[in-house]
Amino acid sequence: FVSEYQSKKLMQESGVTVQRFYVADNAPDALQAAKRLGAKEIVLKAQILAGGRGKGVFDSGLKGGVHLTKDPSVVGELAKKMLGYSLTTKQTPKEGVKVKTVMVAEALDITRETYFAILMDRACNGPVMVGSPQGGMDIEEVADKTPELIFKEVIDIFEGVRDDQALRMAANLGFKGPLERQAADQIKRLYDLFLKVDATQVEVNPLGETPEGQVVCFDAKINFDDNAEFRQKAVFAMDDMSESDPTEMEAAKWDLKYIGLDGNIACFVNGAGLAMATCDIIDLHGGKPANFLDLGGGVKEKQVYEAFKLLTADPKVEAILVNIFGGIVNCAIIANGITKACRELELKVPLVVRLEGTNVQEAKRILSESGLPIVAANDLEDAAKKAVAAIAKK
Repeated sequence: FVSEYQSKKLMQESGVTVQRFYVADNAPDALQAAKRLGAKEIVLKAQILAGGRGKGVFDSGLKGGVHLTKDPSVVGELAKKMLGYSLTTKQTPKEGVKVKTVMVAEALDITRETYFAILMDRACNGPVMVGSPQGGMDIEEVADKTPELIFKEVIDIFEGVRDDQALRMAANLGFKGPLERQAADQIKRLYDLFLKVDATQVEVNPLGETPEGQVVCFDAKINFDDNAEFRQKAVFAMDDMSESDPTEMEAAKWDLKYIGLDGNIACFVNGAGLAMATCDIIDLHGGKPANFLDLGGGVKEKQVYEAFKLLTADPKVEAILVNIFGGIVNCAIIANGITKACRELELKVPLVVRLEGTNVQEAKRILSESGLPIVAANDLEDAAKKAVAAIAKK
């Protein structure tokens, strides 16, 4: 994930029109930036990876992570109450997120707000432009209430965005006269950025029109293709890991997809779809999953061990459910990893294992001869019931 100022910087480098801005990590620099801007009005924004900043609250007592002012001299004082303090919004953890940088930008009036995005669409096997003249609000709401105001253009990956497509989208967004050509130009530049950074989505909300007759990208969200990290080193270096969950970061080191949840039954699964189904079936039988953990395909014994280490380190975990459907995955590798982890980590919680697929008989033999207190399950439903029952017995 990248911050708002980083998105703006990437857009700027592709010739996309954004507000003039500076970034500061201390109050004196924020004050200098405000004076240097020489703008009629200034907007000061806390830079964290969470939405709802405007309505957030700082533990310094300051209300709001976004402040507008016409007086540059107050920016330093405001920044002092933001930097080094935690901001809590509807999207942050309860304790909030510490603010390390602020963005000082020129505030521009917006006469009209539109929505524009470029994203990968599986149905079209490539990128699609999506736009609406109803910007500045939740696009799902627009799609639900006024679907006729959502416009799509399929982009030919070999041709790119054609002039007639860009102009048609600009017209559909409601840009008129010379602004239509200006908006079409911004659309083409945004597509250049989409390609250049290996994005899976570039969402601009709002793509606005100013009273001075300028088309400006006011806020953007950019998602990047993880598979492109090898050739997008500069982009991936922008990722501020300090806001990430430490367990998720540790899991990523071992190519494990981990998301912490608030239940007490840890899930250890191969494949994202199966992992979601496992969480659902635990829930169905009255339990609560403690996490989502996807081992992926080419799993090694070491990854199994590290996954167990992560799961057992969570104090909330009262039982572990292993659900492996081995196609690419060799069940015997999983079984060896499980027995090694159980012995070395001295597992203290009940362990329920369901294995199916490649080399499953050998895997079951390894587990049964291990002498470890492992509960075998016949299928996913049986596994979920046994995991829930194991906690009830405690």
